[in-house]
Amino acid sequence: MGGFQQEETHDSPSSSMTYALRWRHEYLSKISLAAIISIAITLMILLLVSFQARKQVYLVVDGQVKAVETSRTILQEMLDEEAIVLKPEDQVSMPLNGSLVDGDKIVISRAVKIQVTADGRTKTRFTTKSTVNGAMNELGLSLESDDKIFPSLTSSVTDNMNIKIVRINKQTVQRTEKVPFRTIKTADATVLKGNIKVVQKGQTGTIIQNIEKIYQDGKLVSMRMIGKEVQAKTQHKVIAVGTKVEAPKAVVAQAKVNSKSSITKVSSNNQVSKAGVDFTYKKVLNNVSMTAYSSQEPGIGTRTASGTRVTEGRTIAVDPNVIPLGWWVYIEGMGFRRAEDTGGAINGNKIDMYFDSLQNARNFGRKSGRTVYVIGPVKPELN
Repeated sequence: MGGFQQEETHDSPSSSMTYALRWRHEYLSKISLAAIISIAITLMILLLVSFQARKQVYLVVDGQVKAVETSRTILQEMLDEEAIVLKPEDQVSMPLNGSLVDGDKIVISRAVKIQVTADGRTKTRFTTKSTVNGAMNELGLSLESDDKIFPSLTSSVTDNMNIKIVRINKQTVQRTEKVPFRTIKTADATVLKGNIKVVQKGQTGTIIQNIEKIYQDGKLVSMRMIGKEVQAKTQHKVIAVGTKVEAPKAVVAQAKVNSKSSITKVSSNNQVSKAGVDFTYKKVLNNVSMTAYSSQEPGIGTRTASGTRVTEGRTIAVDPNVIPLGWWVYIEGMGFRRAEDTGGAINGNKIDMYFDSLQNARNFGRKSGRTVYVIGPVKPELN
C-alpha cells in the first residue's frame, strides 16, 4: 500500500517575513512623504498669510512723501510704530481708527500757531492753511469790502505769525455852512461924487455839505467833503458910488485935489493900471512863489485865519509879516486877491491860492517868479 505524502506549500516562513518587511518599509516611506508635503503646504500658507499681512502705504507730512511698509491694520497703530505724534489741531486725511489697505495715501497737515487781532481782541488760533486767506476762511473770519488786513491775504502763513484786521467804517453826515455876502462897489454917474447908494441888499447864503467820516476800529481817522448843495443862494450887497461932478464948486475942489496930488507926489510913483483898473500900491514883491490848497483836503476847514469863509477867486494865504491880513493885492496873471488866511508853511515871499476843488489845487502845482502889488485894505474899483 502506498503511503500519503505531506503537500508542500509555495510560501515558506522565510518568504512571509520578507514580504512583511517590504510592506512596512513602503508604508513608512508613504507616511514620511505625506508629512513632508503637509509641512511644505503649511509653510507656504504661513508665508502667503505673512506676505498678505504686510502692506505698503504712503505718508505725506508737510508736503514730504514717505513710503512705509507695515503689518499694522489700524492707522493709529502704524503712526505709533513710526513714532509720529499728532497735535489735536493737526488734520489727517482719514480717521485714526481707520483700517489700512495696501497703497493707501495718508496726508497729515501740521497746524501752526498764529495770533489774530480783530474787533479789539487778540486770540491765539491754529491753522493748517498755507496762506492768510485760507487761514481766515478756516477760522470763519470775514472781511468787509473796506476792511484792511496785515499782512495781505496772499501772504504765506508762518508759525507765531501776527495777523491784524482793521475794521473800516464810513459814515456820511451833513454840515451846514453859512456863506457871507460880499460888498461890491460900482461907479454910478447919476449919483453925486462922495455919495453912495445901496442898489442891492446883501443876504447870507447857506450850503449843505456832505461830509464822509472814516473810522478805523471805531476811531475817527479822517473826514472829507464828497459833495455840497446850495440851500440858500448868497446875494451880494451892491453899492453905487457916485461919480457925478457938481458944477463949479466941485470943479474947484477937484482942482485942489489935483493940485495937492501934483505937489505931494506921494502916489505918483506907485500908480499902475492893471486889468482896466488904476490903483496905487504900497509895495511890490518880486519873485513870489505860489502854491494852492483846498478845503477838501483833510484837516482844512472853510474858515480862514481872519474869520472869513474861504472863497475861490478871492482868498489867499500869506505871511502876515509880508502882507497884512485883510489887504488886497494884485498878482500878475491871476488878478486881484485878498489876504485872508495863513499857513505854517507860508513864510516870506510865498502865497497859497485857494481852490474849492482839490483836483484844481493839485493841478495848479507850484509857480514862481510872480510879481505881486500890495495895495491895501480897500479893493480898487473899475475906472
